[in-house]
Amino acid sequence: MSADRFLSKRETIVLVLLALVVLVLMPCLNAFLPKTSPFYVTDFTLTVYGKYLCYSVLTLGVDLLWGYTGLLSLGQSLFFALGGYALGMHLLLMIGKLGQYHNDLPDFMVFLEYKRLPPHWVPFYHFWFAAAAVVWVPGAVAAIFGFLAFRSRIKGVYFSILSQALTYAACLMFFRNDFTFGGNNGMTDFKFILGHDLRASATQRGLFIASGLLLFGSYLLCRWLTHTRFGKVQQAIRDSENRVLFSGYATANFKLFVFVLAAVLAGLGDALFVPQAGIINPSEMAPDKSLEAVVWVAVGGRGTLLGPILGAVGVNMLKSYATRAFPNSWYYLLGGMFIFVVLFMPKGLVGLPRQLQDLWQKFRPRSQTNPVPAEEDADKVGRARPAEPGTPAPPPPRDETVNGTGSL
Repeated sequence: MSADRFLSKRETIVLVLLALVVLVLMPCLNAFLPKTSPFYVTDFTLTVYGKYLCYSVLTLGVDLLWGYTGLLSLGQSLFFALGGYALGMHLLLMIGKLGQYHNDLPDFMVFLEYKRLPPHWVPFYHFWFAAAAVVWVPGAVAAIFGFLAFRSRIKGVYFSILSQALTYAACLMFFRNDFTFGGNNGMTDFKFILGHDLRASATQRGLFIASGLLLFGSYLLCRWLTHTRFGKVQQAIRDSENRVLFSGYATANFKLFVFVLAAVLAGLGDALFVPQAGIINPSEMAPDKSLEAVVWVAVGGRGTLLGPILGAVGVNMLKSYATRAFPNSWYYLLGGMFIFVVLFMPKGLVGLPRQLQDLWQKFRPRSQTNPVPAEEDADKVGRARPAEPGTPAPPPPRDETVNGTGSL
């Protein structure tokens, strides 16, 4: 399918402009301007917005499930964290003897008195294995859970509760110190990725550009998918799954594919999030993180693809400000925002211009209608035109009834 069939001209222009800003302008402002310049983009700012881009990849997966398939998953943070852990294990092994204990084992293993590296950690010395695990680990967990759930015809609120229960159970396991993944402290103090210093400005720019490329690639993939025949069936499942079943489609297979794809997108997003954040711990898969992702999609506008990106960036920018200005009130603001959007902005930020236009059309003052000229056609005026003087009157209508009974 060619680009002009699934991307409108306006959407293409917007994507090109955003790509120029994210992939060209911001890295150049960081690399080539002096730090004293008012237009200089600091390394910290680049890292913060890089994390927002990774969150946006997560919301695209949530929107594929909720906005296009009608599946409200409250467990996407689990797949987000699994991708981060997969790459974090490799980054932690690359520290070598530069850790606090100057040991080949990761610091938390030395602290917990591990004698040797657990066998399932050994393959993560290789970057290619860790990169593959970023995809197949969340994908495999989603495939197993989705197969059992969708084959059992679990849907609606029950699916949401089960996905949240899965996330909570996994979170409790990762909090355990004997689970070999760092316990509640997780993994941190990363130093190198592919031989490059993570604290170097060039490396941070590279991670930011990689996050932007992942976001635009994920967006194009989702846009293409929703415009194929598969996407049409996907949206039909959202509107009426029973009708799709009666039409002969195996809806469980469609939902399973979308669920696994959303999990893979989430894993890829956190794989680039972790080296920029510098830490991964079980709090990233806590149930409240999944709820926040749902709020981002709702605020931006579900079922639009562009809306979730606006929601993820906008809400996290507000969070960065609110947690400094009102540190104890952020969750009240987040909950109030979600309620307001559900009640008064059902189409989110993307649908706000159209909603305001409809309100203007509804409440704008109506102008008084000008009197219709006498010479206007009688049919348009809605009444008979007065006869001119001397014009004979038309004959009366012919009575075609017999004896007034109404029969011919």
